Amino acid sequence: MSTEIANDRLKKRFEKWDTNGSGVLDRGDFEGEAAKIAESFGKSPDSPEVQALNGAFQGLFDHLAREAGASEQGSLSQDQFLGVTGNLIFSKGEADFNRALGPVVQALIGLCDQNADGKINSEEFASWLTAVGVEPSLAQGVFEQVDTNGNGELSQDELLAAVRDYHYGRLDVELLG
Repeated sequence: MSTEIANDRLKKRFEKWDTNGSGVLDRGDFEGEAAKIAESFGKSPDSPEVQALNGAFQGLFDHLAREAGASEQGSLSQDQFLGVTGNLIFSKGEADFNRALGPVVQALIGLCDQNADGKINSEEFASWLTAVGVEPSLAQGVFEQVDTNGNGELSQDELLAAVRDYHYGRLDVELLG
């Protein structure tokens, strides 16, 4: 994968997470992203699933801020974000990527998992994609590509692998909306 493609995807991620349009990422942007996703599911901000999602996004912000040398009350410029996430994706390896993003994916599963089986079926996945801004008509095709074992369900490991592979350029599906 070229650095140009990776940077384009990370820039898109930055723009998506810059919920207040300030040109920097701060704690409020990560709260805003969690709230936007929760709202699209019709969940109350006080629900345990939304609290878990918000906590996971806050933990991710803390991790990125720490890696960038910014304070947890500070902000990340686009260059800082690209540097930290590029390092996380390409230098640190899968274990660090999974540690950083695993809680967010797990919380998203908790939010989407309507039948409480700990996995995401195609309908639940379509709801997730719609919540993050992906065209609903694309959901089934994306699901089929992400469901690597073909069992009709996505585990946390499959979802983490999909997010990782998307950023590595090994999966060319729309996950960001």
